[in-house]
Amino acid sequence: MQTALRTLYKGRWGYAFIAPSFALFALFFLVPVVWGAYLSLLDYQVFRQTFVGLRNYREIFQNRVFWLALRNTALYTLGIVPLWLGKALIISALIFPLAKPIQTFFKGAFYLPHVTSSVITSMVWLWIFNPPFGLLNYFMDLLGLPPHAWLGDVRTALPAIIFMQVVMGGGSSIVMITAAMGSIPYHLYEAAYLDGATRTQAFFRVTIPLLRPTLLYLLVTGTISSFQVFTNVYMMTQGGPQFSTVTLVYLIYDTAFKQFKFGLASAQAVVLFAIVFTLAIVQFKLLGQEVEY
Repeated sequence: MQTALRTLYKGRWGYAFIAPSFALFALFFLVPVVWGAYLSLLDYQVFRQTFVGLRNYREIFQNRVFWLALRNTALYTLGIVPLWLGKALIISALIFPLAKPIQTFFKGAFYLPHVTSSVITSMVWLWIFNPPFGLLNYFMDLLGLPPHAWLGDVRTALPAIIFMQVVMGGGSSIVMITAAMGSIPYHLYEAAYLDGATRTQAFFRVTIPLLRPTLLYLLVTGTISSFQVFTNVYMMTQGGPQFSTVTLVYLIYDTAFKQFKFGLASAQAVVLFAIVFTLAIVQFKLLGQEVEY
């Protein structure tokens, strides 16, 4: 006990410096998580709260819309994350050999959509996908193809949103991968070239293995952000048509702020947290590996 107190006393200034950050973390993360978990056990109305135990969780797993939302979110993630990483790898490999000013220009250009409001980009893509006068149907008309209601068809609504995100996203991944490429010692490439490797072989056998920590980070954060997709769905389809684009976060929003079932929405949020946390742990276990060079 005395040893522990002595250790705390020696590190008192360190604890004092991290205390403000920890207080903000607790206020804006830990407290909402604990409060949400508590609400998930209640039938929570504005003027009435009744403890119902695990009833909200049973209702979730018996609800067909929840399983549709989970399927749509999984399909969205499977469509977005690999294409984001593939796009970022290819573009990073193309711009990395360029002069620094040109490289910086391209990184800024690809990063620009990342800092643009999702509401604005969604409105632009609503115009692009618009059936009567949208840009996409205009080009289809030039090719002699009939117009299509991209966001009004259950077969194409979710792929259209995925396509939009693939085109607009990945800017931060490009910046991070390009920076990680710059940290790889060049003598490793020289050794590969002396052994007869081509540039393509060096990319797959030197660059990608040494980018593993960066790619793992982007995979985990990309999965988390994909499971949290909301703004684009809200602005473009409202979960329709026929629940074909409803996602888990949009379902939580709809349950809480349209149906006013705050307890059920909190239970849905807890389930979403459990899913994302489990996926992150699995990804770290399967792909996490120390890289030395």
